[in-house]
Amino acid sequence: MSTPAFYWGTGRRKTAVARVRIVPGDGQMVVNGRTPEEHFGGILSDADLFAPFRATGSEGRFNVMIKVAGGGTTGQAGAIRHGIARALLQVDADANRLPLRQAGLLTRDPRMKERKKYGLKRARKAPQYTKR
Repeated sequence: MSTPAFYWGTGRRKTAVARVRIVPGDGQMVVNGRTPEEHFGGILSDADLFAPFRATGSEGRFNVMIKVAGGGTTGQAGAIRHGIARALLQVDADANRLPLRQAGLLTRDPRMKERKKYGLKRARKAPQYTKR
C-alpha cells in the first residue's frame, strides 16, 4: 500500500471550521495563504497552534496548510488545533492517539454561544426591574 501525498483533518470550535492538510516537510504553517502571525495579527501564540505536534513529539516534521472560516480568533485557533490532531491520527493512529487524547486535543469543544430568548436583552440578561 502506498503512502498518501498528504493527510487531512477537519477541526471545529464554536462556529469556526478548519480544513487541515499536513504533508511531510520542515514545519511551516500556512493559514488561508498567510503565516499564522499575519492571519491572527500576533494576538495568538504559536504554542497554541503547535500543541498537537508537541504532544506527539513530531515538531518540525510536517508542513501544514489550513483553510479556516467562521468564528473569531479563539474559535479559529481551537478549530485548527482540532484539525491538526485529527490529521496526525491519520499519520499513525496507534502511536498518536494516546498522547493526543491525554492532552485533550481530540475532543471537540461543545461550548457554543447560547441563543437569545424573547423578553430578555441577551441569553440571560433581563431588563432592569423598576418598582414604580
